[in-house]
Amino acid sequence: MVLYTSAFPNSFLQTLHSLAWTLIFPCYWLTDRLLVSFLPTTYEKHQRGDDPCYLRVICLAIIIPICLALLIASLPFALIGFVVWAPLQSARRPYIYSRFEDNSDASTATGPGYWKAAGGRSFCFATANVCLLPDSLARFTNLSNTQIRSSEVGKRIRNGASRPQIKIYIDSPTNTSISAASWSSLACPHGGDSANRANSVGIKRTSSMDYKGDNFIGNYSDDGKDSKSGEEQNDGDSNSCIVRITGDEAVHFPGKEVDISGVQVTITEPSEQQGETETDDEKCQTPNHRHCEGDGVSLDSNTTSRESLIKFRITDGAMDSSGGTNNKFVYKASVMKKASLKKRRHLGDTFDHELSAFFPANLDFLCLQEVFDKRAAEKLKAQLNPYFQYILYDVGRYAWHSCCSFKFLNSGLFFASRYPILDVEFKCYPNGKGDDSLADKGALFVKVQVGTTPQDQRIVGYVSCTHLQALAGDAAIRCEQMDHLLDWLAEFQKSTSSSSPTNPEDLLAFDVLLGDLNFDNCSSEDKLEQQHSLFTHYRDPCRLGPGEEQPWAIGTLMDPEGLYDEDTITPDNLQKVLESEEGRREYLVFSNSKNHSSCQKGRKVPQKNCGRRIDYALYSEEGLNPDWKVEVEEFSFVTQLAGLTDHLAVAMRLTVSTGEEDP
Repeated sequence: MVLYTSAFPNSFLQTLHSLAWTLIFPCYWLTDRLLVSFLPTTYEKHQRGDDPCYLRVICLAIIIPICLALLIASLPFALIGFVVWAPLQSARRPYIYSRFEDNSDASTATGPGYWKAAGGRSFCFATANVCLLPDSLARFTNLSNTQIRSSEVGKRIRNGASRPQIKIYIDSPTNTSISAASWSSLACPHGGDSANRANSVGIKRTSSMDYKGDNFIGNYSDDGKDSKSGEEQNDGDSNSCIVRITGDEAVHFPGKEVDISGVQVTITEPSEQQGETETDDEKCQTPNHRHCEGDGVSLDSNTTSRESLIKFRITDGAMDSSGGTNNKFVYKASVMKKASLKKRRHLGDTFDHELSAFFPANLDFLCLQEVFDKRAAEKLKAQLNPYFQYILYDVGRYAWHSCCSFKFLNSGLFFASRYPILDVEFKCYPNGKGDDSLADKGALFVKVQVGTTPQDQRIVGYVSCTHLQALAGDAAIRCEQMDHLLDWLAEFQKSTSSSSPTNPEDLLAFDVLLGDLNFDNCSSEDKLEQQHSLFTHYRDPCRLGPGEEQPWAIGTLMDPEGLYDEDTITPDNLQKVLESEEGRREYLVFSNSKNHSSCQKGRKVPQKNCGRRIDYALYSEEGLNPDWKVEVEEFSFVTQLAGLTDHLAVAMRLTVSTGEEDP
């Protein structure tokens, strides 16, 4: 299948479309600015609280007449542009494909050749609703500055995903085995040998939750035992390295010096992104949407972000009678607490689950919803491209096309991948109703290549992204859309799979569905969707059954009125507050809330659930190679986009096991 790298099939139509939009844009922008004047966010109201009222009145009295005059003057040009623009949409392609070309180090480029179907491999998926609407429409969810937010969203996702993946091994008296207690982040150079990485690694800051381990003592040994101990911890993982910092060494990073003893860390660097340079990152930096004191995630550089992801606070211990060092650590981790790990073992959970202030390291696939603004999509793409080489954006069509009603907005879907995209198809839901009918909501189906067998047989995966009807009470419409989704997905997989003597059938590694489904698994009004056949074909790691959630699952829809509170404005603060039941009651929307935008503070809510979880990451085991097995390795609720959207992001890491030994 040919991937479309431009919105129109030839340069003439593209130029004509650009000229038409140039005539429309002034009218569009002035209308947006006028509406913004009457729709302040709670943050803006708070900022204006100390200003005299007459200043606001004077500003509006001057600005509004000027905008109105300019708007009236731009209307004739907008009408001419619209007459040209609308018919052109019939020739418009359903998406734009972008491939980031980085010739600095071709050997480190992401590619399918890295996996030869021996042993197993993990793949990480994430989804988030980022609410990048025109600024005036975004304010109905208490959000503003769409263009600035889009750059900040991309920067945070890239900085979280491109950090090294490390394991902190904790040995406690209550656990005789060494456990991988943390998937966190560490400043680690993307190059050089492991010795250099060990000596130059910087340990600085991470996220919210203070965890005081029970006699948390890192593994330490004499110099003569370092090599042996390191080999044991590494356990044969070629993508990992052991960082050992003894009492005689110091950890250096800009402006800081910390003496640490007895720490051993296993680091897995992003396997395909080690060639990325700081120069590439600096080109994509933009000012933060809002920088607050203590905000450790809204950073001005990728270097700072990588260095500000983990922190140990050390209390020097005294020497015991045996001469050993008693070091006590209090550390803050953006991962599951040790108590949660014990809970996983005792309750028989088969995978890790966490509330994290960072997107998972080594994120492979990203699906975003409500990226409606094309300028915001361009900024988002520019921020993500250094990490995600393959991106699909501006998905959907405008005006009149296959769907009956006129579409003012595209689908809002945005897909990014580190693996090559083979085939793409977009389908529009034909039954949109109300406000949702103004957008080209639908489903995006993507086939990616993640590896090859020794016999040059392709290993592929399917990732589907969707955004269902949002209006309350439209359960029947959502169920019909899920019916379409399953039918379209089956057709797509059938049409993109081929088998011939010269082209053997592809091996399927995974089939994942991501998106905002706009219903939860606890609300009584969502019972129809909860029992849909979608959940017989796809598994939801957070779901035990219709109306029954895992005890650790939390809602992903936030109360817009609390977006700018001090407890929620930073990823660290939001992570910390959502770890408590009281915090979830105050800042999440619950199933008994009819109006999602109403303030919930002080409201008594039922304790049978932990909020409306409407963002999903599902996977299917159908169609896989009989000898292969897909398992969830970890599941995360991510707060890294705090202050930028009214949804929590969701991430899932799958492990694909082939049953073969690594060579």
